[in-house]
Amino acid sequence: MKFVKCPRCELNYMTESERFCKVCLREMKGDDDQDEVELCSVCNEAPALPGRDVCLFCLKEMNGQGGNDDIQDGDESVSANSLSDMEDVSAMDEIPEIDEDMSSGEYGDIQNALSLESMQEEEVDDDAEDAEE
Repeated sequence: MKFVKCPRCELNYMTESERFCKVCLREMKGDDDQDEVELCSVCNEAPALPGRDVCLFCLKEMNGQGGNDDIQDGDESVSANSLSDMEDVSAMDEIPEIDEDMSSGEYGDIQNALSLESMQEEEVDDDAEDAEE
């Protein structure tokens, strides 16, 4: 049993006894696998809209009832009235200071540990010592 390339597509292999590969036979017969239509998740009757899981009828029905929270993913609009209702930050006194949690000595230790320049210098020194040996 020897395998040869299909004369039609020259991609797929088939046995010598076959005339065309299985892929080409399916294409010639018209048995192409068509994408299955996704049905609406609400009514399970009509096809769903592209990019959504509901059909047009159910989408219109949900929009009419005000249940469009799941459907619309857009940004919420902000009006001037809603901004004026917010309290303003009047002074810097309202913002807590961070330095109270960490002492200055501890901050210095962290800064030294995270210094990239010192790490580079140490690597250069180590490389120089290795070269001398």
